[in-house]
Amino acid sequence: PWGLSFLRMLDMANDSALFRTEPGPGLVPLYEGKMLHQFDHRYGSYEARGNERGFTRLPETPLERYRDPTHTVQPFYWVMERQGNERLHGKWSRPWLIAFRDVTNTTNERTAIFSFLPRVGVGHKAPLVLLAVADAALSACLLANANSLVFDYVARQKIGGTSLGYFLLKQLPTIPPGAYTPDEVAFVAARVLELVYTARDMQPFACDMGCDGPPFVWDEERRADLRALLDAVH
Repeated sequence: PWGLSFLRMLDMANDSALFRTEPGPGLVPLYEGKMLHQFDHRYGSYEARGNERGFTRLPETPLERYRDPTHTVQPFYWVMERQGNERLHGKWSRPWLIAFRDVTNTTNERTAIFSFLPRVGVGHKAPLVLLAVADAALSACLLANANSLVFDYVARQKIGGTSLGYFLLKQLPTIPPGAYTPDEVAFVAARVLELVYTARDMQPFACDMGCDGPPFVWDEERRADLRALLDAVH
């Protein structure tokens, strides 16, 4: 019902000739799976790693950085913006992306990890979710569903290794878009917007949601309440 398809935008090995180690004109960050978390596109950063690679886990963003709406995470690589646009051409036109972590485990705190991202370069360990139903509010409903406790519980029963493969993802219980009433869409979308729009680089998503205000302040208690409400809906 969602018209779901997937895209591995840039392969971290095969496309490595396209990568740059310094920012510059026409370049955008290359996101990796370990840089995102649920409703959070600023989870991990190479800022403290310098020129070191090979880490399975990056230092988490401190609270004071989360509260700075101008803060962006630092990638290890940058890529020409046109390279990403070429991979998305004819498949996705929105100024934001939906991605999930391919590498996971049933022993992690959360197994299914989905997030909105700015329109940047994205490595293959954070596959993109492309929807025929590209409405921002409905996309927020899908994200809330995929990050819910119920969805996560079923994901844990399905995954036998360390990868959330496409064939597994397609087996997981997802509420179809037509099952949401207009009031439910509005309820869910407003709360997802508040969770996601905490930095200026997500302003294009906020605009698609009809929000022209500043980013929301990152507040841990408020975020826990919002997520509890979204879990209750799903």
